[in-house]
Amino acid sequence: MTADLNALAVFTLVAQERSFRATADRLGVTRSAVSQTIGRLEATLGMALVRRTTRSVSLTEAGERLNAALAPAIAEIHAAVEGTGELAGRPRGQLRLAVSSIAERFLAGPLLAGFAAAYPDIQIDITVTDEEFDIVAEGFDAGVRLGEVIEQDMIAVPVSGPQRQTVVGSPGYFARAGAPQHPRDLAGHRCIGWRPAPKVAPYRWEFTEGGKDFAVAVAPEITTNDMALMIKLALAGAGITFGMEETFRPFVARGELVPILDAYCPPFAGFYLYYPNRGNLAPKLRALIDHFRERGD
Repeated sequence: MTADLNALAVFTLVAQERSFRATADRLGVTRSAVSQTIGRLEATLGMALVRRTTRSVSLTEAGERLNAALAPAIAEIHAAVEGTGELAGRPRGQLRLAVSSIAERFLAGPLLAGFAAAYPDIQIDITVTDEEFDIVAEGFDAGVRLGEVIEQDMIAVPVSGPQRQTVVGSPGYFARAGAPQHPRDLAGHRCIGWRPAPKVAPYRWEFTEGGKDFAVAVAPEITTNDMALMIKLALAGAGITFGMEETFRPFVARGELVPILDAYCPPFAGFYLYYPNRGNLAPKLRALIDHFRERGD
C-alpha cells in the first residue's frame, strides 16, 4: 500500500485545525478539495480517520494514532525543506506567531515591519490572542507572552524590557468619586475589568506591599477582552481600569488618564519570544530570533 504524502500532509493540517474550512483557507484551496483528499486517503487505508458533522471535525481513534505518528515527521520535513531552501537564498515560508494583545512594543509595528522588509520571502501570520494553549499543538512556530506564564520547557528570548502594571482613571472620574489610597479601596469604586475569553473569570488585579504580592478581586461593572474598549470607557469616566503601563502611557502623557497606586505596582519581567526546544531551528524562526536580539532592546 502506497500512501499519498500530500494527502498525509493535508490530514495532519485537518487534525491541527479540526476544520475543513480552516484547512482549505490555509492551503488556498476549496473545502471540497480538502474533503476529497481526506476521502481518498481513508479509502486507501481502508478506515475512517475523521468524523464529520455540520459543525465540527474530530478524529477517530485510528486518526488520532496516525496523527500522533505523522505530525512530528511532517514538521521535520517542513524544516528540512526550509533548511535546504536557505542554501539557495534567503529564509522563506510562512511564520505563524501567537502574540499577547498587551505586547505593545512587539505589536506597535516598527520591529515587525523591519523584519518583513529584511526577509521578503517570509510570510508572517500573526494571531493576537490572550488564550493560553500549546503553540506547538496548534501549529504555531513561536509566541510572544509575559515571561511569567511561559512553560518551563520552552526557549525564551526577551523582546522587551521590564514591564509594569498600573491603575488609571480619568480626571473627571476622580473629581466625582475620589481616588483610592490603597488597592483594597477599589472595592468601593466603579471598575472596568478584563477577561481573556468568554466564561473565564475577570482578571484579579495584582499588587505588592512590603515585598509580598496580593490580588484584589474587584467586582467590575464592565468586563471585556478588548483593551481598546477599556481605555475608551476609562477616558469617558466610566470607572477605574488596570493594565500595562506602556499601554496607557500616551493617554497619561496628555493628561487624559491619571495613574494611581503606583507604590503598589512594582516592575516585573517583560515579554519574551518563545518557541519549542527542538534542536535545529527552521531558518525563518532563526531569522526572527536574530532580528529581535539585534533590535529588540
